[in-house]
Amino acid sequence: MIETGDWRLESNEPPPISNLQSPVSPMARERTFRTEAIVLRRTDFGEADRLLTLYTRDYGKLKAIAKGARKPQSRKTGHVELFMRTQFLLAKGHDLDVITQAEMVESYAALRDDLVRTTYAAYVVELLDRLTVEEGQHLSLYNLLSDTLARLAAADDLRLVTRYFELRLLGQAGFQPQLFTCLSCDEPIQEQDQFFSDELGGLLCPNCHAADRHARPITAVAVKVLRYLQTRPWETVHSLQLKRPLHHELETIMHGYIRHILERDLKSVDFLHRLRREAALFTDKD
Repeated sequence: MIETGDWRLESNEPPPISNLQSPVSPMARERTFRTEAIVLRRTDFGEADRLLTLYTRDYGKLKAIAKGARKPQSRKTGHVELFMRTQFLLAKGHDLDVITQAEMVESYAALRDDLVRTTYAAYVVELLDRLTVEEGQHLSLYNLLSDTLARLAAADDLRLVTRYFELRLLGQAGFQPQLFTCLSCDEPIQEQDQFFSDELGGLLCPNCHAADRHARPITAVAVKVLRYLQTRPWETVHSLQLKRPLHHELETIMHGYIRHILERDLKSVDFLHRLRREAALFTDKD
């Protein structure tokens, strides 16, 4: 657990991440090229094909056709499922690249065997899809996605994994919430309840609530946890044990901020809320 005495240790501004916010120029693609990728989305295309949205290690996000992938005898079957990490051989096309070979590297099978884990994984890939553009290479994002899917397949606290992913993704995408100084008066945030402004992108102290009347209250302990997740590696934060009300508060704050950025709700969030309402069985798992 985070001790109250850690507040002062957390009060220093986190190191800048501007070197992570701008993707590296994508590698030039040959007529045929290999890359490792994770399947973000797939849709039926034509009579037997699949249209895939991939997040690749070397070329960022791209769309590709897996010809014949819906045929039972296809060699691609079982290698191009959602969330899978796969080694691809692709051929450049005029509009879409074509997958000529696919060999699964990591299946993350638990993400398809458990409905709650499936839903959290769907949220993670949907959020990354919404916050990234095509063909912007970003190796650290690829590693973050791969690591997060592995954690979702094995961890008990799926909410903690997801909050960590959200904060890291938002930071790398240029939307890191300000958690250390008031966005209105620029004074350091003190150890007391604050307000979170979606519009301004972070905290307002109690004296500056008028800067955004729509800013929502956030408890001091929630601020502390968000800071901890934002500035510490997963190996340090994974052992945190948070009570359900605190998890709910953190999720409400993060989902509200993300909704403001995207100007829309994510389908996976709506489905997760429906699961919780309709099946009390899942509440002990999420």
